[in-house]
Amino acid sequence: MTDTAREVWITGIGIVSALGDGPAAHWDALDAGRIVVDTTTFAPYVVHPLAAVEFERQVGRKHVRQMEPWQRIGTYAAGSALDDAGLRSDEAVLANADLIVATGTGERDLPNEDVILAGWSKAADPAAFLNERLMNDLRPRLFLAQLPNLLAGYISILFGLTGSSRTFIGEESAGLDALRIAVARIASGQSEVSIVGGAHNGERKDLFLLYEFGGFNLRGPHVSVWERGPTGAFALGSAGIFVVLEARAHAERRGASPYARVSKVLAARGPRRAGSVRAELRRMWEALRPDVEPGNAAAISGATGVEPATKEELSFLLEEAGVPFRATGTYMGHAMEPQFLLNAAIAALTAKHGRLFAPARGEPAEGSSGGAVRQVVVTGVGHCRGEGMALVEAVTLKGAG
Repeated sequence: MTDTAREVWITGIGIVSALGDGPAAHWDALDAGRIVVDTTTFAPYVVHPLAAVEFERQVGRKHVRQMEPWQRIGTYAAGSALDDAGLRSDEAVLANADLIVATGTGERDLPNEDVILAGWSKAADPAAFLNERLMNDLRPRLFLAQLPNLLAGYISILFGLTGSSRTFIGEESAGLDALRIAVARIASGQSEVSIVGGAHNGERKDLFLLYEFGGFNLRGPHVSVWERGPTGAFALGSAGIFVVLEARAHAERRGASPYARVSKVLAARGPRRAGSVRAELRRMWEALRPDVEPGNAAAISGATGVEPATKEELSFLLEEAGVPFRATGTYMGHAMEPQFLLNAAIAALTAKHGRLFAPARGEPAEGSSGGAVRQVVVTGVGHCRGEGMALVEAVTLKGAG
């Protein structure tokens, strides 16, 4: 028998991306089919740049100056989620809430590293020169990159989160597991409230260099994730997403209204070979199928555009899932670690509005918007490894028609 008191509700969403700031701005942009891309700054590569954000609204000016862009993005999104959930000033709740962060390593100090490399090639004693410069010129960090737990630390300090803290790293699987564990802890009674999210700054030269080695970067012009051909690729996107998850009973006691509930989260990390993505999605779909009503369901896909994974996911959605679907990567790009969380938030907005937003202009694969939507299946297929699926459902409040 299901314990409805342990239902996991999304009661707050903080989201920033190329489409704007906040849940309403994102829904309006998606509903209008708005796609924001930059094909010139990092040409020939395509990027979805972050919209203008007033970071000082959530983060004091002094802290903003100390943070790199990815930290500002994540901290801002976390504060926005707490505001949206009505928890920003609730010290009693925040003292016991879980904080779960999914993000990659932070940004490198490229100008400083350029100076070091130039000097190293001319130094009389390169080893001694390198040791001295690394000790004295770079800000304290490991791997010459900021650690993801720095973001968790900033959020904890600025917003008074003194409960447990977890940080996940590992590309797309990080966000998937962050959500999976948060939902499991609340459903089992180990937690009442979790603040879960992450951040990604896709406007970084070092990332384009890194992913170019694998042939993953999309070169202009921009097309939808389903139309990038046999050598498909992703377009990096800058985004921050945090959601507040609560046990239903806890949310009801404080009078909080939900966007939706997260009923199940499934994760896998199978080997990639021909047909493996479709097989993994089929296996997870079979676990969700008994709870899904096809006439009331839709799917939000995290397809990256990278092949052959994207082609396999598309064939699964068209031939097996049998529900209308949308791929958010076409609109706001691919945000790596927080991508699954981003799509879970869009799924919650879809369930809240009771309908699917229109397909991207000229996109033949996604088809019509279908009818009323009360259930949304979220799919996540990493560009290299990691698969996941979640079921997000509308909530009927007591006394509602």
